[in-house]
Amino acid sequence: MTSVLTRPATDPGRGRGSAFSVLSREVRAARLLERRYGHYVLRIAATLLAFVTAWAGVVLLGESWFQLFAAAGLGLVSTQIAFLGHDGAHQQIAASHRGNRWICLVAGNLLTGLSIGWWIDKHNRHHANPNKEDHDPDIGEGVLAFTADHAANRTGRVARAVTRHQAALFFPLLTLEGVNLHVASVAWLRRTADGKHRAVEIVLLAVHGVLYVGALLLVLDPLPALAFAAVHQAVFGLYMGCAFAPNHKGMPIIGASQKLDYLHKQVLTSRNVRGGWFVDQLLGGLNYQIEHHLFPNMPRPNLRQAQRLVRSFCAEHHIPYTETGLFTSYALALRHLHALGAPLRSNA
Repeated sequence: MTSVLTRPATDPGRGRGSAFSVLSREVRAARLLERRYGHYVLRIAATLLAFVTAWAGVVLLGESWFQLFAAAGLGLVSTQIAFLGHDGAHQQIAASHRGNRWICLVAGNLLTGLSIGWWIDKHNRHHANPNKEDHDPDIGEGVLAFTADHAANRTGRVARAVTRHQAALFFPLLTLEGVNLHVASVAWLRRTADGKHRAVEIVLLAVHGVLYVGALLLVLDPLPALAFAAVHQAVFGLYMGCAFAPNHKGMPIIGASQKLDYLHKQVLTSRNVRGGWFVDQLLGGLNYQIEHHLFPNMPRPNLRQAQRLVRSFCAEHHIPYTETGLFTSYALALRHLHALGAPLRSNA
């Protein structure tokens, strides 16, 4: 499932007379693109309550190493808040762009310490060209190699060693992803002089940092505070990575010069994850990755119903529709990483 795609024989496209337009009309007729205000009011309230409860637990525990369990819990809650920022960025929650933008700013910059402008820029490029070489930033150059070219071009002893064993290192490295997200956010805001809402983002990010560090040092001595932050960010990064990794890793790669129509590009490079209500909550709706990529502004609670329409449509048009269990999705992603490192292992 990792070879470069060949162009499909048919080209459903995305225009008015395309096959995708037929699916789109079915989705609209089922009212699946309409906002779900009641759902999001309850979800936001429940998530904020969990966030306040987690911090109340930190205060009540005081100077105790049991704070590390509270830190882990806060890492889980922080990821759920990030999921809300993701939904807002896709215009799924509020009726207006402004309303969704403020949800993003609060969920991202203020509560989790991530630049929502940086994330939207990166995520929009991913949605436009999922798993396309030289276009999708999620498979771009980084610590891990996600394409054969990147693996083959590794230089340096450490980089080649990491690539050789990147499947084994994948989950341990995810514990550093939380810190990486914060660093990338600050770096993007420093070099983006004309970013929309840049000043607001910087202020909210600064407020987050002051309140976060201040709260920890108010309750804990420096060493336990540092341990708390390390556990919190490790769980946050691991959870975020585990939520996003099943979606495209190990799915076909589109060559940099290849062109696919919208429908095939989104469906063939995406993987859904089965599991019912629990997985829906655990992965923030990202387990319906195919439906999400076809209709990015579809509210999260409508994705399950949309899946029936999309899966039936793909079967009718003979388009491969990939869906696996959660642990199988991780196994496929790790198998892909392991295979990319094989040439370096054989030459070691």
